[in-house]
Amino acid sequence: MQLARVRRLSGEIAFGAVHEEHIHYFSWPQTLGDLLAAPSPGLLAKDLLNASKTNERLDSVKVLAPVDRQEIWAAGVTYKRSKVAREEESVGAAQFYDKVYTAPRPEIFLKATAHRVVGTGEPVRIRHDSKWNVPEPELTLVISPALKIVGYTIGNDMSSRDIEGENPLYLPQAKIYRGACAIGPVITLADAMPPLPGVEIRLVIERGGSKAFEGSTTFAQFARTPEGLVEWLGKEMDFPDGAMLLTGTGVVPPDSFSLASGDVVHITIDGIGTLTNPVG
Repeated sequence: MQLARVRRLSGEIAFGAVHEEHIHYFSWPQTLGDLLAAPSPGLLAKDLLNASKTNERLDSVKVLAPVDRQEIWAAGVTYKRSKVAREEESVGAAQFYDKVYTAPRPEIFLKATAHRVVGTGEPVRIRHDSKWNVPEPELTLVISPALKIVGYTIGNDMSSRDIEGENPLYLPQAKIYRGACAIGPVITLADAMPPLPGVEIRLVIERGGSKAFEGSTTFAQFARTPEGLVEWLGKEMDFPDGAMLLTGTGVVPPDSFSLASGDVVHITIDGIGTLTNPVG
């Protein structure tokens, strides 16, 4: 089952289950986050779908990022390709990326708060003080307050590679800024997701109506485990509203490529759908 959060034509923010190109609205609980915090979100969502009496075509409403109050975190250097790219962009600190790739403790950082996240169709941004910017397509874990993986969605971890490459201590500025994170379009509940090792992650970047870059990987190339990342995220931390965790990227455009204003980024992940964002 898939869940979505939308803005109706009346301006009302609502959520519900996506079924046969319609969204079937839930009147309870109050928010999508509350549903995801339930002991069994999948079973509750099925009951709510059966009881739903109101629905609309999904293409008649504005699909929003499926985020309420959750913090958005991200992990890095979880794929071999990402490790190599980080070493290439920051030659002086290459040894640290090699070490974190094999270390028990992963690289985890705060990516965004809920109000800084954009949804599908909304613009992501490149920094004015950066000359080398790329999207990072990432399978994103939806985590309950009890630190359980209850679903999956798509994340775009926009990154300024030249800023981080200049000095790894600049990572917050390279990763965290207005329009640097897109999430969506829907959440696929955990029991409806296909087996993760076979899940393909595809990135297409359009420029002027043509493909400027296309690449893909599978989650089989992921060097850690989702559960392991969640365990590390939860050490010494609590998430009363739940959290989302971008798991890192295995698709990296060549060093000669940088995003430009007007590009369009499409990220497709099996079992979820496609997250599309123009670049501003």
